[in-house]
Amino acid sequence: MNKSAGVLLGIVVAIGAISAGGAWYTGTKIEGVLNSSIADANKELNAALVGSNGTASLELVSLERHVFSSTAHYRLKGEGEMFGETPVELLFVDNIEHGPLPFSRLVSLKWLPVMATSHYELEKTAATEKWFAAAKNQSPLKGLVNIGYDNSTNGTLELLPLDVALDAKSNLKFSGLNLDVAANAQAQKIKANGYMDSLTLTTVAEDQTPVKVELSGLTVASNLIKSTYGYYTGENTLELTDSKTTFGAKQSVLGLKKFEMKNQTEESGTSASGRADYKVDEVSLNGKAFGSAQLAMSLKNLDIPATMSLMQIYQTKLQPYEKAAAEAAAAGEPAPELVLTPEENAQVKTGLEKLLAAGPQVALENLSFKSPNGESRANLVLDLTKPQSMDLPSEQLIQQLIALLDVNVQVSKPMLVDLLTVQSQIDGQTDAKLIADQATATSDMFGSMAVGTQLAKLDGNNIVSKLHYANSKVEFNGQKMTFEEFVSFVMSKFASEPQVQ
Repeated sequence: MNKSAGVLLGIVVAIGAISAGGAWYTGTKIEGVLNSSIADANKELNAALVGSNGTASLELVSLERHVFSSTAHYRLKGEGEMFGETPVELLFVDNIEHGPLPFSRLVSLKWLPVMATSHYELEKTAATEKWFAAAKNQSPLKGLVNIGYDNSTNGTLELLPLDVALDAKSNLKFSGLNLDVAANAQAQKIKANGYMDSLTLTTVAEDQTPVKVELSGLTVASNLIKSTYGYYTGENTLELTDSKTTFGAKQSVLGLKKFEMKNQTEESGTSASGRADYKVDEVSLNGKAFGSAQLAMSLKNLDIPATMSLMQIYQTKLQPYEKAAAEAAAAGEPAPELVLTPEENAQVKTGLEKLLAAGPQVALENLSFKSPNGESRANLVLDLTKPQSMDLPSEQLIQQLIALLDVNVQVSKPMLVDLLTVQSQIDGQTDAKLIADQATATSDMFGSMAVGTQLAKLDGNNIVSKLHYANSKVEFNGQKMTFEEFVSFVMSKFASEPQVQ
């Protein structure tokens, strides 16, 4: 044996010895790592299901340890209304390669040491056998997780393609979904990216007409960080390239192109804020585009401790009360009485006062729909503040609660004509002139009614209404009045409406 070969052999032997020793060491630590991860997962499950009338838990059923690998079995159980009448139970098997150099990483040329590489998948049970059959007897859910020595993780989750009859009238065809996830220690930061090529659901509506829903090009992404109060803040994005829904006796096809949803939350000290944006680039009927839509909402200056205090009362008192009241109504019995202790009443009052003192703002920044011939839009800003007392008469309480209210609405008459035309086509009408005449007449009638009630004005082809309120003063469509005068004005308009018998 030459010198070079001897050196190479020595390196191989050294790596093998180090790897074997590291694998043995990892094997002694793996149970503690798994139990810690499961405990963290259960905390997140509990937080995610708050207010959902359901609970979920993950447990380690068994663990077989070897030198280079271990096999773990987990049980995921869900109970409560959201899971149906009977609890849902899923079993998973996990083949864990011990670090520092798991064989699967070596052969894929990933030589950065890790504590372990987990290969998990759903196990076949009586509850999941139909799911397995739809995935051609493969595990329909599987994934891989690399666990670093700093307790960071990265890996993938895969949902296999499915083609399954849901019942005698419904069928689901699913291309599968792949999700990449990475998190640092204790999942303080999480990033995820996923993609689904297509999903098609065919079923039958109540009127026995076929319904077909087709989705294609779904992308999801998240970039989150855990706040000091234990919940996640950051960005979530969902994008859908194309959507088609076929429905009705005429089998009309309603299409959406380039749907986008983005939400973002932030935390600053004891205050939270967030916004949500929705956009559809094109809405079509039977292949003909007739509009686009946008929606943007925001929330600012939300006091976090006060909100969490009120949520605690909701979870312990109001949520059980709502359930008991619904059960009583279903049984034809009177609703039970909601009783709060003096301490709970004080907690609610203190929480509300602290919440309002932070000056929360709710805004509908943009609600708009644009058709070929016009655009309608609306926006609203509402600033709240702490009143002198929560025990004031209702009219005074409302005046003091609202620091600012600004509302702007614009309805385009040509846009109404476009939408009414589409509705007539969906209803099966085919006479183009009759459809146009009816749509124009209905749009004109709506405008006349709005202007006639003095709740709106006509500005060209637009029906507009503007309201501004601050410091107990109201300006409504250019007319200034006190709060009391505005309330009387609105009440008189509704009181004068004819009653439908």
